[in-house]
Amino acid sequence: MKTILCFGDSNTWGYNPVTGERLGPDIRWPGVLKNELDDLYTVIEEGLNGRTTLWDDPLHGGFKNGKEYLIPCLATHKPLDLVILFLGTNDLKSRFSLTASEITNGIRVLLDLIVKSGSGIDENPPKILLVSPPLMGELSPSSRFSEEFEGSNEKAEKLGSYFKQAAEEYNCEFLDSSKVVRASDVDGIHLEADEHLKLGRAMKNKVLEIL
Repeated sequence: MKTILCFGDSNTWGYNPVTGERLGPDIRWPGVLKNELDDLYTVIEEGLNGRTTLWDDPLHGGFKNGKEYLIPCLATHKPLDLVILFLGTNDLKSRFSLTASEITNGIRVLLDLIVKSGSGIDENPPKILLVSPPLMGELSPSSRFSEEFEGSNEKAEKLGSYFKQAAEEYNCEFLDSSKVVRASDVDGIHLEADEHLKLGRAMKNKVLEIL
């Protein structure tokens, strides 16, 4: 049995851009991944709306800080064969005032924690698949996220190449989700159901390459 941990934000949790509710378990991408694989794989969903790499959110509190939860999460679910790390979108919020390089450095901190966690088989590091966020869609004034992410598009466009470099530094696998999916035109941030299907299938292909 191979165990895969999916550690991400609202696009892993399955936020529905149309309704604001959660997509069903077989619709969001970790569920698609699970259904695309056979019974020899266990897929664990650890998505949280608003999760950052390592920043406390002044509006929503420290529990959005991915770094603070990552270590207990890894310890809870060990031994892990693969960790899929899919964060970065919320670091783009204007209230954090982060550059693309600083967001990538946050990802490096998380990669380092995973590598040193001993949460893999026989206390070894698990394999890692780093996924860069999708590009942001058109943030219309009607989107509730338009002010939160104001001016973030240019930074978002840099994350794919920056994250790829970080993945190479840590000798882990990489997937640029912007090559596979696009954010909804409804809110400019989240994936609609058909995009979750595409991403889940792309993740399956990467998992079979890795494991």
